[in-house]
Amino acid sequence: MRHLVIAAATVAAALTLAACGTSSPTAAPSTAGSMPMMTTAPAAAGDHNQADVMFAQMMIPHHEQAIEMAQLASTRASSADVKALAAQIQAAQQPEIDEMKGWLASWGVPTMPNNTGHNMPGGMMNNDDMAELEGLSGAEFDGEFLTAMTTHHQGAIDMAEAEQANGSYEPAKTMAANIIRTQTDEINKMAELLKALPTIE
Repeated sequence: MRHLVIAAATVAAALTLAACGTSSPTAAPSTAGSMPMMTTAPAAAGDHNQADVMFAQMMIPHHEQAIEMAQLASTRASSADVKALAAQIQAAQQPEIDEMKGWLASWGVPTMPNNTGHNMPGGMMNNDDMAELEGLSGAEFDGEFLTAMTTHHQGAIDMAEAEQANGSYEPAKTMAANIIRTQTDEINKMAELLKALPTIE
């Protein structure tokens, strides 16, 4: 498997060019009665821009593929450490998917962008790559999984860095910081695991 689809630069450029969105209007204060009504915007809507929308829309399928890869590891990996790492990835990324879907729903935008073109989010594998990974097992699977997931993680880090630079929605920027931190740690762990794998002739 050597045909990983890497479009992180495209994603980062798109986020950089994204125009700012508008924040939700606050409710007008009531003049009826002696007690004024508090004016608050919906907490979930918040102040967000197009970079925040694109971050969520593109990170959701990116995370979903990482989970699909992690599920393969549970039955195909030979290394207990690889299986543990895959479980860790799955446990971390599913709650983030759920949170991002909640943001998009509160903003009234679809989960998938209206115009996706032919590019996938950075580091994602195409269907052929996924089929090839699915056909492997044992130490061979371990090596390909770790190599592919490292590239996959780097794509997520690139998108998260673009969100931090261009986004305005604080929960999204906080998640981006967490993705950078945790996935950098996992990349380092995967490099160690790759070095420890037996050589396959």
